[in-house]
Amino acid sequence: MSAAEAAMTFEDQFAAAFAPVVGDINATYVVLSAAIVFLMQAGFCMLAAGSVRAKNARGIIMKNLMDACVAAIMYYLLGWGFAGLLVGDGNPFIGDSQFALKGLDPTAWYNWFFQYAFAAAACTIVSGALAERATFISYLLYSVFIIGFCYPVVTHWIWSPSGWASAFRSEQADGTYKSLLFGSGAMDFAGSGAVHMVGGVAAFVGAWLLGPRVGRFDAAGKPVHIPGHNVSLAILGTFLLWFGWYGFNPGSALAVMNGASAIVARTCVTTTLGGAAGGLSTLFTQMLIQWKKEGKVVWDLMVTANGALAGLVAITAGCAMVEPWAAIIIGVIAAWFYLGGSYLTSHILKIDDPVDAIAVHMWAGIWGVLSVGLFATDGYVTQVYGVKPGTEDGVRCYGGFYGGGGKLFASQLVYVLAIFGWVGAIMGLCFAALKFAGIFRVNPALEEEGADASHYGGSAYHGLVPSAGAGMAPPALKAVYPDAPPTSQSASDSDKLERLKAQVSELAARLDTFTKGPDAA
Repeated sequence: MSAAEAAMTFEDQFAAAFAPVVGDINATYVVLSAAIVFLMQAGFCMLAAGSVRAKNARGIIMKNLMDACVAAIMYYLLGWGFAGLLVGDGNPFIGDSQFALKGLDPTAWYNWFFQYAFAAAACTIVSGALAERATFISYLLYSVFIIGFCYPVVTHWIWSPSGWASAFRSEQADGTYKSLLFGSGAMDFAGSGAVHMVGGVAAFVGAWLLGPRVGRFDAAGKPVHIPGHNVSLAILGTFLLWFGWYGFNPGSALAVMNGASAIVARTCVTTTLGGAAGGLSTLFTQMLIQWKKEGKVVWDLMVTANGALAGLVAITAGCAMVEPWAAIIIGVIAAWFYLGGSYLTSHILKIDDPVDAIAVHMWAGIWGVLSVGLFATDGYVTQVYGVKPGTEDGVRCYGGFYGGGGKLFASQLVYVLAIFGWVGAIMGLCFAALKFAGIFRVNPALEEEGADASHYGGSAYHGLVPSAGAGMAPPALKAVYPDAPPTSQSASDSDKLERLKAQVSELAARLDTFTKGPDAA
C-alpha cells in the first residue's frame, strides 16, 4: 500500500474501489424504481375498475392496459425528444432532439424507461375521470396527444437543464449561465405538478367537456351518488399505488451512491408520513362533516383512501427537501384540498368524476407544488440541486417559513399557473375537437346498458348480466348458465317433466274439488 493510499480514509478507499461500478449500481437502482412505478398501472387499474359500475369494468380495464401500450410507443417516438431531459443547451420551452432515442448513448437508455413509467401514470389519471361515458377511440386519440406532446413539454420546463422554470438550469457551452426564474427556479422533485397536475388538469377539462354520466345529477342539479361495484378491488388498488410511490419519489433521485442514499432515505420517510397524514386527516375531517350534517358518525372508506392518495400526491414535489414533521403538515392540508376540491368539482361546477381523480391529482397537486415554497429547507435544497450557479456564495432560495424569502414560492406559483394554462388550453382543444367530431362520448342507450356488453366483449364477470349495476344484482338464469344446451333434453329429464305435469294436474283437481265443495259432484 502506498503512502497516499494509507492516508486515505476508509470512505475514500471504499469510493475508489467501487468507482468503476457506481454508474452500474445507480442505473440498476433507477431501473428497479421504474419497474415499481410501472406497477402503479395495476393500482390505477384496480382502483378505477372497483370505482365504476360492474357493467363498465371491462372497458376501464382495457383503457388502463392501453395506457401502458400507447405510452411506450409515443414516448419513444416523440415524448422523450420533446422532454429533452438530458440536453442542457436547448430551447427553454420544448426539447428538439433524441426522438426515437436517436443520439442518446445506449448506456443512458435506462433514463427513458424511468420517464416512460411516469408518462404512463400521467395519462392514466385522465381515464378514471372520463370513465363510463368516453368512447374507446377518443381515449386512444387523446392518450397519443397527452403522452406525445402535452406532458413532455411540462417535464422539459421543470426537469431539463434548459427548461425555463427549472432550478437545474446551469452553465452553457459558452461559459455563461442561464438565468433562474426569480433567481430561484421552480422545484418539483418527483412531479406533483409535472405528473399529477398535468393528469388532473387534463381530467378536469375532459370531464367538463364530456359532461356527466346519465343520472349523476337530479333535476335540481344536486349530485346523486353512484357507487362503484367493488370496494375491495378499489382499496387493493390504493395500496398498490402507495407501494408504487416508493419507486416514484425515491427513484427520482436517479442515484443511490455517492451521498444520494441520504436523499433516498429521507424521501422514503416523508412520502410515508405525507400519505399517512393525508389518510388520517381525511378520515376525521369527513367524519366531522357527516356528524355535523346527519348527526351520526360515518367512517368513509373510499374517501379516506383518496385522502391518502392526496397526501402522497402533495408530498411528491417536496419529498426530498422537507423535514418529516413538515411532511405530516403537508399531508394534513392536502386532505382539505382534496375534500374542498371534490366538493367544488361536483357540487359547484357540476363536473362528474367517478374516481375523484381531479380532486386527488389536480387540487392536491397544486398544494404540493406550493408547499415547497414554504417548507423546503436550505440544506436539503442544496443537497438536491447543488449550489446556485454563477454566484459567489452559491446559496439557493429556500422555503419562506425558514426565512428564505418569497422567491421560491413565487417560482412555484408561476409554475402552477403555467401548467394550468398550458394543459388546460392544449388538452381543451384536443377534447373539443373530439367532441366536435362526434366521437368523444358513447350514445345514451349504450351508456345505460354499459359499454362492456356492446364494445368490450361482455361483462368482466362471467355470467353477470350487462345491465347489473353497482351492487351486482343476481342475474337471470340464462345469464348464469350461458353455455347450457337450450333445446336438447335427456330421457331422464323428459320423464321428470312428465311426472311433474302429472303432479300439477292432480293438485289442480284437488284444488278444484276443495273450492266447489263436496256436493259439486
